[in-house]
Amino acid sequence: MGLVKVNPNLVNRVFDEFFQTTPAARPVVQTSVPAVNVKETNDNFELEVAAPGFHKEDIKIEVNKGVLTISGEQKAATAEQQSGYTRREFRAANFSRRFTLPETANDAQISAQYNNGILHVVLPKKEEAKPQPARLIAVG
Repeated sequence: MGLVKVNPNLVNRVFDEFFQTTPAARPVVQTSVPAVNVKETNDNFELEVAAPGFHKEDIKIEVNKGVLTISGEQKAATAEQQSGYTRREFRAANFSRRFTLPETANDAQISAQYNNGILHVVLPKKEEAKPQPARLIAVG
């Protein structure tokens, strides 16, 4: 039988995380990176950002120097709102995603809607980037 080396820091961390039962012992803010679907159509680029549990007031969309930043922040509940709970696992959460916009996107016309935990962002294409219909060229 061989000896197995165990990292003591890993063992301590597993036990610490398992036995943390008080809200003060757990981290207050969770940071995550939401999943994003990107779709390109003839007229637009469309982003779908999975942000369940947020309200539209919690979400901020900003364009600066060709970079689209989508972020969200939920505030932690105050102490008086927590009375009556024997265990409380809901926490504050935040996220941030950045996307470099293609030169074909019209950043002045970006629109967004938040429905059922999904943020829909539409980035229209510039007119010169849209597909042009075929045309006949007269030979002279």
